[in-house]
Amino acid sequence: MIAIGVVLLILGFVFHIAILWTIGIIVLVIGAVLWLLGTVGHAVGGRRHYW
Repeated sequence: MIAIGVVLLILGFVFHIAILWTIGIIVLVIGAVLWLLGTVGHAVGGRRHYW
């Protein structure tokens, strides 16, 4: 999810499409939160780790 968020941010910036920029930020933040929850040991989506 983090990689997809970064790709969307780059595409939104290069092509000046605001919705891609916004979706990229949201996906990046969600991916970072899931990654942090997975690293501290909380189960994410029924799994003990998320990457």
